[in-house]
Amino acid sequence: MNYILALFLPPLSILLTGRPIVGIVTFFIWIPAIIFTGGLTHPMFILLAWILIYQSNADSRARRMGGGD
Repeated sequence: MNYILALFLPPLSILLTGRPIVGIVTFFIWIPAIIFTGGLTHPMFILLAWILIYQSNADSRARRMGGGD
């Protein structure tokens, strides 16, 4: 579900993965980027959100399996 949210609101999706500072910084970069480029940079933010979601899911899987460092 978070991957779908990342398509429309990447900063909110990043915030919900448990990275509030990265989400806030992304929001303040995302808004001017959308306005000035007309949406051309939006895929970059979607990709960032998807990578962070995947990393968060992989970390939680590793903790469940007991494979943490």
